[in-house]
Amino acid sequence: MIANRQQGLVNAYAFIAALIAVAFLLIYKALCESTPWIRLSAPENLTPYCMAVFVGMMISVGRIRKRGYSLHLMGWFEGTNLALRQVFHVSGCLFGLMFVLKDHANSRLFFGTYLLFLGIYLTQLHRVFPAKLANWFFGSSSRMPTLFIGSGTDLFDLDDWISNRGHLGIHSVGLVSDEPPTRADTAIAPYLGNVAQLREVIRSAQVRQVVLLKWMADTEALERIIKDCEAEGCRFLIHNDLQSRFARPLIPIKEGGRDFLSLKEEPLEDPVNQATKRFMDIAISLPVVLLVLPPLCLFVWVVQCIQAPGPLFFVRPRGGKNRSEFNMLKFRSMYVSSRNVNQQATSNDDRVYPLGRFLRKSSLDEFPQFVNVLFGEMSLVGPRPHLPQHDTEFSLINNAYRVRALVKPGITGLAQVNGYRGEITEPEKLHRRVHWDLVYVSEWSLGLDLHIVLRTVMQVVKPPPAAY
Repeated sequence: MIANRQQGLVNAYAFIAALIAVAFLLIYKALCESTPWIRLSAPENLTPYCMAVFVGMMISVGRIRKRGYSLHLMGWFEGTNLALRQVFHVSGCLFGLMFVLKDHANSRLFFGTYLLFLGIYLTQLHRVFPAKLANWFFGSSSRMPTLFIGSGTDLFDLDDWISNRGHLGIHSVGLVSDEPPTRADTAIAPYLGNVAQLREVIRSAQVRQVVLLKWMADTEALERIIKDCEAEGCRFLIHNDLQSRFARPLIPIKEGGRDFLSLKEEPLEDPVNQATKRFMDIAISLPVVLLVLPPLCLFVWVVQCIQAPGPLFFVRPRGGKNRSEFNMLKFRSMYVSSRNVNQQATSNDDRVYPLGRFLRKSSLDEFPQFVNVLFGEMSLVGPRPHLPQHDTEFSLINNAYRVRALVKPGITGLAQVNGYRGEITEPEKLHRRVHWDLVYVSEWSLGLDLHIVLRTVMQVVKPPPAAY
């Protein structure tokens, strides 16, 4: 199967790249010892450090798998990005090992320069080697002549896939169709006959794989095609065109011996992921609530007494996970007598008192929400919660808006760090915000949470224009 070829290529490349990184360490040590003008003291015993390099490289296999579809097409930018991530993992393993072994004798400069040169070498390796490795694995002796069955329109929809799978040995030999194709369609694959001639075409073109371009409603006709392919010893694939029919991604799921299609992945339905996220929430929110929030509350209260007397907190219901409601805390940033407190704040809003403007711009008004996080009503990272009435209004504008409620709302989120925060003045802003929220729901990882937290800290230090 094609997927096995791709997976094998990725695994083989990751393993070979790891071995090359280990060999590069040994070569670099030998070079340092044999070149008089290089004065870097390398460790006598490199074995544990070679193992650390190998482990660091293998940790980054996930990054290579993400590049899998276009692994053979990496340019300078993609190669450098992947190399930097690999060097980061390797450096963590190397210096972590040095810390565990309490190894103070070895030169940090030796390992530092090794990592620098390793990054440069890996960048070049990523640009050149995957395509050469694929050609070695799936060259002329492993080519897979492929025949397509269906209409020219369906063939055109698959053109980009056909063009980018040549490195796996996929070679288009032609199209079999009961509908005469256009000239543009025959440019992708030559027309070889109708479906009734399938077995004859398979023999004459020496076809090893047949791809049905879309699911057929005629079960008997489909069964005849499958039997013809089996009789000629061909692999048979059916292109799943449901995504194009429904204009939505569909995720295949196997559960309890049954096959289902889901609209999205939900990594936070995994109890281990939930526990990991909750641990991070408590680990960060507890120190903030105990150490940062009390003096901040005192400062805000004193200034409020001078500029805008009234309650310290602004407490209003917000939409939570699974469309529940909770009372969200914020430092009050508006005058108590302000009219229509449920209206979204705008730029230069006259309801906001002077310190309140600073609190809003720096996001310090959100700090009391660490209490909501500690109580489990919110998370550090997640879709930003809105008033229930706004949830209703927004769900009428964006049909998928309510899907955000599959996870806990957050103090910050992927939409916010990508610039979609503050007042929603037009439908497009809402659509973009919902898009990033749904990306977060389906692609959550601990690394993504940490990335969002770090970007949020940067925005607190240097607020973006959308903050007011």
